This record gives sequence, C-alpha cells and structure tokens, in this order.
Amino acid sequence: MKRIIEFIFVFLFLMSCRQEYLPRNIDTISIKEFKIEGSSIRAIQAVDSVSVFYAGSNGDVGFTTNSGTLWNALHIKYQDSVVPHFRSLAFNGDSYFALSIGNPALLYKISEGNSTLVYKEQDEKVFYDALSFFDDNLHGIAIGDPTKNCASIIITEDGGETWHKIPCDNLPKIEKDEAFFAASNTNIATIGSTVWIASGGGKARVLKSTNYGKSWQIFETPFVQGNGPQGIYSIDLYDENNGIAVGGDYSKPQENIANKAITTDGGKTWTIVADGKSPNYKSCVQYVPNTNGKEVFAVGKTGVSFSNDGGKTWKDISKESYYSIQFVDENNAWLSGHHKIGKLNLY
Repeated sequence: MKRIIEFIFVFLFLMSCRQEYLPRNIDTISIKEFKIEGSSIRAIQAVDSVSVFYAGSNGDVGFTTNSGTLWNALHIKYQDSVVPHFRSLAFNGDSYFALSIGNPALLYKISEGNSTLVYKEQDEKVFYDALSFFDDNLHGIAIGDPTKNCASIIITEDGGETWHKIPCDNLPKIEKDEAFFAASNTNIATIGSTVWIASGGGKARVLKSTNYGKSWQIFETPFVQGNGPQGIYSIDLYDENNGIAVGGDYSKPQENIANKAITTDGGKTWTIVADGKSPNYKSCVQYVPNTNGKEVFAVGKTGVSFSNDGGKTWKDISKESYYSIQFVDENNAWLSGHHKIGKLNLY
C-alpha cells in the first residue's frame, strides 16, 4: 500500500509539472547591429549569447566571443588569387567548415586559426548552397545545384576530414529548372540521422533521408514554384514530425502567396498557412528553442516576422533586413545580413 501511495504521489507531481507552454506576445524588437565592412554574410553558427561565428562573401570566416566588442576574422584565398564567396558554415563540435559558391567549389576546415582545403569540385555548373553536420558530428552533408540530373550532394562520415559526392544513381531525379537557394544556409535541416532539403525554381520539393544520405525520398509541396526565384528558401524541424518552411519569390518580395507551409508528418505532406497574409518573402525560418514549437521567427530582406502559434498566423515586428537568424536559447539570437551581424535579446 505504501508503494502504491508513493507511486500516486509521484504521478500527480509529474502531471502538475506538465503545463502547456504559454507563448509570448512580441510586437516589437530591438536588434543591436555590428558592421562587418566588405562582407555579405549568409551563414552563421551561434555558440551562445556572447559568441557567434560567421562566413562571408569576402573569403572571411570571423567571430566574436564578447558580444561583439571585438571581432576577429581569418581571410582565405585559394591559390593566392581566388577569394571564396562563402555562404555555408557548419560546426562539428571541434572545427568549423566553410563552403563557397561557384566554380570551383571550395570546402575549408577551420581549426585554431588555420584553414585546410578538404574538398574541391570543378564544374561550370557547380554551386553549393548549404552545409550541416548531423547530431553525431561525424556525419555531415552539403547540398548544391544539379550538375547532372540530380542534386549535388556531398557527405562526410569522419567528421569532415574527407568528403565524397553521392552518385546520381543513388539520388532522386531533379525536375527541369529545379535547384536550391544559397540564401541563408537553412534550406537544409537535420535531426538525429535524418536530413530534410528544400528546393525551388522549376519545382519546390523536399528531399528526405533518414540514414545520413544513404537512401532518399522526395515529396511534393504546394509552394509557389515554376520560375527561377520561386520556391522554398528555408526549412526547420521542431521534431521529427513537425516542421515549417518559408520562401516565396525573391524577384517579387512583397508577395505572400503560397510562401509558408507546415508539416506534421515529417515532411511527407505540407499545408500552406497564412496565405495572402504576412509575412511576404523570407529567406530564413527558425523555431525558438524551449517554446514547444509555438514561437517562430522568419527573416529576410523584407524584415522580421514572428508567430506564436507554430506559424499559422504572423505579425511583422521589424523592418530591418537580414538574411538569417539563429537562436541559442529562448531569449537570445544572432542574425546575419549585408555587411552586418545582429544581436537580438528578448528579455
């Protein structure tokens, strides 16, 4: 009897602690801005509330560890003449990896202030868009535009020391004019051994692998699509089932038709939300940590928008233009933009 009473007490105690998260109402925000002259910054890796790393368009991989009081940068050149335009950055728990767009594609490992070229690809069509490591930090993946009849996907299984390209025979075929966007390093998302990759252009679809890229599925979406600048620009998953994607038409940034969608089945099906309503074109979407998938931020050249119901409805909270946002906890985030880094604090 005593054990039963103890069990009931513990059960009731645990149940009392499981309270539904009450999302915040955020109407305006203040972003502290830091100028990074000469560099357009699409990719960041937020470490904590005082530290962030970035990769920029001028061959620079920089960072601050004191809330932006001091910035340091490593400037990389290939063969002393080619300045890599970095739009992708990832961290494997030990080293940073920066990947350039254009031909040749250059992937560098950055560790203790030194850079080492770990992958190079030469092709007139080569253009890599995003890079990420999985949770185990051994497996990594990068997505690029097609050079043949499939997506360009390179992977590593040894923490980034070596990389190889997946043959087209092992990948879904890409449709005519389907490609990917190097807008914010966030058209790729990983949880566990699963990766989701979002496309645009001729088609707006989601590629998914549950085994580090060994096998793939591809799913249709109702996103705006068919022309070059249309499609999905960013995707984020709160858990293995629930996710959100944003984008639109980069050439018509004020439009907001079929540019936001959510999934509840791991990316197999997508439902358009807030159609015809705010926000318009956005290049990055991110769930706010520790908010049960309720709070979401989306940023782009048209400003910053916020949702407190998982993306179903939105409000515009800033006109400041940014490419990307990344949270470190529910109150602190870093943003990247054209010649600037931003620091957001929601206290």
